[in-house]
Amino acid sequence: MAAHRCNFPALVFILCCLSVFIVADVQETTPVSEPDGTAVNNPQTVLTSDPQTAADTGEETPEEPLVEEKRWEATEVEAATPDDAPSDSQAASDPETVVSPPVPQSKDDFQEELVIRPLHSDDIYASFQFRTLWDTDFMGGNKVSHYRLFPKSLGQVISKFSVRELHISFTQGYWRTMQWGQPFLPSPPGAELWVWFQDTVTDVDGTWKELTNVLSGIFCASLNFIDSTNTVQPSASFKPLGLGNVTDHRFLRYATLPREIVCTENLTPWKKLLPCGSKAGLAVLMKSEKLFHSSFHSQALHIRPVCQDWQCKDTSWELRQTLNVVFDLHTSGQGKREWSLFKMFSRTLTEACPLASSSKIYIDVTDNPQGEQFELSPATPLLSQAVVLGDRRTYSVYDLTQQATFGSTRSLNMLLRWKSNDGYIHYQPSKDRVRPHLLEMLVQLPPNSVTEVTVQFERALLKWTEYTPDPNHGFYVGSSVISALVPSVVAMNINDTQERPLFSSFFPCKEESSYFVRVYTEPLLVNLPTPDFSMPYNVICLTCTVVAVGYGSLYNLLTRTFQVEEPSPGLAKRIANIIRKMRGVPLL
Repeated sequence: MAAHRCNFPALVFILCCLSVFIVADVQETTPVSEPDGTAVNNPQTVLTSDPQTAADTGEETPEEPLVEEKRWEATEVEAATPDDAPSDSQAASDPETVVSPPVPQSKDDFQEELVIRPLHSDDIYASFQFRTLWDTDFMGGNKVSHYRLFPKSLGQVISKFSVRELHISFTQGYWRTMQWGQPFLPSPPGAELWVWFQDTVTDVDGTWKELTNVLSGIFCASLNFIDSTNTVQPSASFKPLGLGNVTDHRFLRYATLPREIVCTENLTPWKKLLPCGSKAGLAVLMKSEKLFHSSFHSQALHIRPVCQDWQCKDTSWELRQTLNVVFDLHTSGQGKREWSLFKMFSRTLTEACPLASSSKIYIDVTDNPQGEQFELSPATPLLSQAVVLGDRRTYSVYDLTQQATFGSTRSLNMLLRWKSNDGYIHYQPSKDRVRPHLLEMLVQLPPNSVTEVTVQFERALLKWTEYTPDPNHGFYVGSSVISALVPSVVAMNINDTQERPLFSSFFPCKEESSYFVRVYTEPLLVNLPTPDFSMPYNVICLTCTVVAVGYGSLYNLLTRTFQVEEPSPGLAKRIANIIRKMRGVPLL
C-alpha cells in the first residue's frame, strides 16, 4: 500500500508518514465480491479524514495525534503527497484509486496582548489579555478528547457540567475610578463567579454546587464555601456575553466571596492554563513579588461561545484570561515618573510565545500626540487607534513576533522618559516605626488662585505602649512647609544689605524682583482608633484580687502551725478530783 511505503531518511518525514497511515481508511482490507460470487481482497487505499465514513462501516475512527506546534501541521500537509504517491494523471487512469482532499487544518488560535497606560495620578495601568479559541462544539453533546491550545481541565468542566458561559475573577484592592478612570473589565474585591448553564441541565443548584467545588480545586481558592446562602439568581444583570443573548435566567447563578484573599496560590494555576505557561511570551513578566506589591491586582477568566467569522456559520469556544494591575512607582522611593518593563516587572522580554499567532504590546500615547511630554525608547513606527469605553485612543504598537522588535540585544525593555520637569514630585514612603513620609512638590502658582493638595491616608492601630497618656485627644501631624519666591513690588538693592535692619535681611536674595518666603501651616490633629483602656484596668484589678485571695489563703495554710488545746475543767470537777486523789481513786 502507498501509505506503508515510507522510506524518507528524515525524522520529520517519518512522523508525517505515520500520520498518513493513521488516517488511512479501514476499508482498505474489506473483501470485495467478484461477479462470480468469489470474494477477493481489494488493495485500494482511501485517504480520508471524515469520521462519518468509518461510522458507516461500523468501525471507530482513530484519533488524531497530539500536535504541539503549528509548524508540525504544515509538515504533515506537505508530506501527505510523497514521491511514491500516484500523480493526478495516474489517479485519473486508475479507477480504483481514490484520493480525498487534504486533512483540514485546526482552527485553534492563541493571541496575547499587553496594554500599558500612564494614569493621571502618575500610576501605571498594565492589562494583560490572553485569548484562546477552541474549534469544537459541546452543544450537540459531542465528546472531545483532543486538546491542543485549550486547557484540558477547563474543557472537561465545560463538558461535564454543561456550561454555556463561565466568568470568574480574583481581585485584591479597590479600583479608584475617580483617579484612574474606567478599567477595561471591572471586577469587585474578593472572588466573583457567575455561570450560565445550558438548558439541558435539570438540577441547576446541584450542578452549581459541584462546579464550585471543582473550580475551588483548580484555582486553589475557597469557592467551596459558595452555597445557597450567598448565591443569587439575577434577572436583569449579567446577561450572556457570548452567543444567545436571550436566555432563561433560571440557568444563571451568581455568587461573591468578598473576604477571599488573592495570593500566589491563585496566580500559579491561572498561569498554567496558558499554552506557553510562564516560560515564554508576555507571561514571563508575571512575577508574583511585583504583581502583588501593587495598588490593585485582578486576575480573571472568561469562557463563552463566539462566532468563528462574521457570518457566524460556525461557533468556537473562547477562553480569555485577563490580568489587570496598577503600579504606584513612587513606592520605590525614587520619586520619578518614568517607568520601564524592568522597573515594573523586574524582567524583560526576549521572545513571543511560539504558539501565539499574535503577540503585541500597546502603549497609550493619546495624551502625547507629538511627543512633547514624554518619549518611548526604543521607538516604534507602528501606531494604532481604537475606541475604548467611548473614547478614541492612540497606541504605539510593539510586535513581538518580529525579530526586529528586540534589536541586536534580543531583549526588549521599553522605557518612558518625561521631558518636562514642571511638577517632578519627590516622594519618600515611610517605614513602619522607622521613618515618616516625605512629599515635596515643585509647582508654579498663578496669582489670585487657590491650590489644594489632598493626601489620602489610612488609620491603623498602634501598640498599647505607643499611646500617649491622653489618647482620646488625638495625634498631631507636623506642619507643612511652603517655600516660595514671591514677586516684590519694590525694587531691592543687594548692595545695601549691610545697612538694613537685621530682621529684613535674614534670607539672602539674589534677585531684585522677588524675595524668599517660608510659611508653616497649622498642625493637623488626627483621631486614631483608641482602645478602651478601662477594660485593661478592670482586668488588672480583678486579676490582682484573685491572685491575692488565692495565694494568701494557700500560703497561710502552708506556713501556719496548728496545736490542740484541751478546755480547763470546771470548779466542781476540780474539787472532786482533789477528793478522789486523797482517797486514792482514779481521777475523773
